[in-house]
Amino acid sequence: MALKCGIVGLPNVGKSTLFNCLSNAKAQSANFPFCTIEPNIGTISVPDPRLEKLESLVNPERVVPTTMEIVDIAGLVKGASKGEGLGNQFLANIRETDAILHVLRCFEDDNIVHVDGRVDPISDKEIIDIELQLKDLETIEKKLISLSRVIKSGDKDAVKENELSLLIKEGLEKGISVRGLDFTQDEFDIIQKFQLITSKPVMYVCNVDESSVKTGNHHVDAVRKAVEHEKAEVLVIGAKIEADITELETYEERQLFLDELGLEEPGVNRLIRSAYYLLNLQTYFTAGVKEVRAWTIRKGMTAPQAAGVIHTDFEKGFIRAEVMKYNDFVTLGTEAAVKDAGKFKVEGKEYVVEDGDLMHFRFNV
Repeated sequence: MALKCGIVGLPNVGKSTLFNCLSNAKAQSANFPFCTIEPNIGTISVPDPRLEKLESLVNPERVVPTTMEIVDIAGLVKGASKGEGLGNQFLANIRETDAILHVLRCFEDDNIVHVDGRVDPISDKEIIDIELQLKDLETIEKKLISLSRVIKSGDKDAVKENELSLLIKEGLEKGISVRGLDFTQDEFDIIQKFQLITSKPVMYVCNVDESSVKTGNHHVDAVRKAVEHEKAEVLVIGAKIEADITELETYEERQLFLDELGLEEPGVNRLIRSAYYLLNLQTYFTAGVKEVRAWTIRKGMTAPQAAGVIHTDFEKGFIRAEVMKYNDFVTLGTEAAVKDAGKFKVEGKEYVVEDGDLMHFRFNV
């Protein structure tokens, strides 16, 4: 399931440093704007401690985690919606992603230049918000022109799309992103077809210095206050610290470094998991002596749809799914014990898969 999170932000806020930590790819990271021109794409494993537990119980030949894609998109600047700073190319790259990780500089450092000469994450956020909103306004105005030809025929779908487009236009003109407008889920499903950048879910990543990585700082507090109405998560991370962690060779060295900072795990682990949920994804497992594997599905998928992630034949010829809950399996230890406890379930085509389900599919093609 090739879903992508795009890392965006002004130049020199730590996007490429963060991307390198996430993917172990070596995106160029330098102290000047527009260091990243072409977007870098990294496929990263989603950390899931449940896999380690399943491995210890099943002792398989191999373990395969689930993955997701992160895209490092070049820094946006004021005027991007009009093509400034290669803006059209950058905005097209954002449009191709499914969710946005908006990195905000929340640290002071005279040695790292800021594109506007001062550290102000709220202003930075507003610059990018305005550029994305202006681009969406351009898109929705074109949409309204095309709809005006169709609604004359009385087409009900077109009439509804026109109604929603007018509400979106009104909101954007007031500086409100699409995701901040009050639409029902059914309405939002229609809006998704419009391919608007500000309809994408967003997480704000506050890049802080070492002293602020645990408790944040006044910049982080300001960001949290500014995004209260957006229903967006705010995550605090120290990109410089994460870069130092990736340079350490052994698990023991990394753990010692984390202990010294008072952290339980690397911030990138929290970021990856948060991005995974931002994309509305969840995990189910298959477990056998050959392989323990995590599979990515969208929340709300039925058993046949989940089976189709493994192979389309599994979905086409779906007969039933044999399901164990993760907690039942790790508590009882074996499939046989789960069956003896009456917790082994056989589910049909209507079953909605839950996060952490252990599944075996029966199919016939």
